Amino acid sequence: MAQLKPTLLSEKSISQNPTGAEYATDRGFRGLALASGVGAILLLVAVLIVIGAEALPAISKHGFSFLTSAVWAPGRNEFGILAEIWGTLYSSILALLIAGFFGVAISIFLTQDFLPPALAQVFRTIVEMLAAIPSVVYGLWGIFVVIPAIRPLANWLHEYLGFIPFFGTSYGGPGMAPAVIVLAIMVLPTVAAISQDAFRLIPYKVKEAAYGMGTTRWEAILKVMVPTAANGIFASLVLGFGRALGETMALAMIIGNANQISLSLFSPANTLASLLASTFPEAGQLEREALMFAALTLLFITFIVNVAGTIIMAFASKQQTS
Repeated sequence: MAQLKPTLLSEKSISQNPTGAEYATDRGFRGLALASGVGAILLLVAVLIVIGAEALPAISKHGFSFLTSAVWAPGRNEFGILAEIWGTLYSSILALLIAGFFGVAISIFLTQDFLPPALAQVFRTIVEMLAAIPSVVYGLWGIFVVIPAIRPLANWLHEYLGFIPFFGTSYGGPGMAPAVIVLAIMVLPTVAAISQDAFRLIPYKVKEAAYGMGTTRWEAILKVMVPTAANGIFASLVLGFGRALGETMALAMIIGNANQISLSLFSPANTLASLLASTFPEAGQLEREALMFAALTLLFITFIVNVAGTIIMAFASKQQTS
C-alpha cells in the first residue's frame, strides 16, 4: 500500500505577521476614528460656548426665574419659558406614547412572519419614507387635514366630557392635539426602524425554543420576543423622544404658539423649538439673549434625556446578563 505524503497548503504560512502596509492602514483607521470622535466632542463644545456666550447676559439678569415664569413679553423685557418647557415635554411624551405603541406594533407585524418577505419589504420602505418628508410638509398636512378631521370628535369630547381636564377647553383649531398627532407620525419611523432591527437580531432559534415549550404564536411574541428585544425597543424610544423634543417647523405651524400651561389637548400651547423658530427672526438684542438662554435649556433637556436613557439601558443590560 503506497504511503501518502503530506501535502503542503502553500509554501507561505497561513499565519504571518502583518505587513507594513497593513500596519499603516490599521493606524490610519484608528487615527481617523479617534479624530472623528474628538471632532464631534469639540463641535459640541463649540456650539455650547457660542450659545452660552450669547445667553450669558440673560442668565445673569434673569437667573432661575427664567425657568419658573410663563410670561414672554419683549415690550416689558419680561421673559420666562415655563410654558414652553411644559409644552415641549407634554407634547413629546404624548407623541412618544402614540408612536411607541404603533411603532412596536409595526415592527412586530413586519418581522414576525405575518407577511411574505417581499410584501414586508414594501411596507418597510413606506414606513421609512415617512422620515424623508420635510417638516414643513407635515405642518401643512396638519393644518389642512388633521385639524379639520379631528374637529367633530374634539367638539363632542368637549361637550360631553368637558369635566375631564384633557377635554376642558373648546377646540379652536391649532393646539396640542393636532401637534401631538403630527409629531407622533414624525417620530414613528425612528421607533419602527430601530425596533425592527432589535427583533431581527434575535436568533430564530429563540422563537423555535418558545414554540417547543408549548407557547402559542402571540405568547412567543409577547412573552419571549418582545422582552428579548426590550433594550433595542427602549433605545428607539429614547431616540424618538430626542427627535420629538427638537421638532420645530411642524409644531410652530399647528401648536398655536400660546404661552399657557394647560392639560387640555384642545388648547393652544408652545414649545421651546417653536418659540425659537417663530420669534428669533424679529428679536431685538435683549430678546435674542433670552432666546439663546431658551436654546441652552433645550440642549440641556435633550442631554439629560439621552444620558438617562443610556444609564437605564446599561442597567437593564447588566440585569439581563447577571
